[in-house]
Amino acid sequence: MRYYAGLDVSLEETSVCIVDEEGKIVREAKVASDPEALATWLGGLGLLLARVGLETGALAGRLAEEMAGLGVPGVVCMDARHARAAMVAMTHKTDRNDARGLAQMLRTGWFRQVALPHMICSRQRSRCLI
Repeated sequence: MRYYAGLDVSLEETSVCIVDEEGKIVREAKVASDPEALATWLGGLGLLLARVGLETGALAGRLAEEMAGLGVPGVVCMDARHARAAMVAMTHKTDRNDARGLAQMLRTGWFRQVALPHMICSRQRSRCLI
């Protein structure tokens, strides 16, 4: 069976929701917003992750690239505006519910993937701004 992980990223902690192919919630947790902590937690589940998705944001590029480098399979970054529009009908807006919605979007394929600039390009641009 394949599994899908939705990550709602905040500065300190990331809400994680894992769903199976049928949409049943398998695991939920709050993990430190650190690529190594997230990769370790996801890898420790022993599940065949088809996709791991997070919304675009300030930490998205670094997290997505470093998690992929650490061996997390199928890391995708989803357009935040598109994700918000998909989850607008949710009654209670919480990090936990957002993670659930993102996981379901990954499962159904109803998301818009965003290409992120590589970390090298981001670092070069930030040096030019200093």
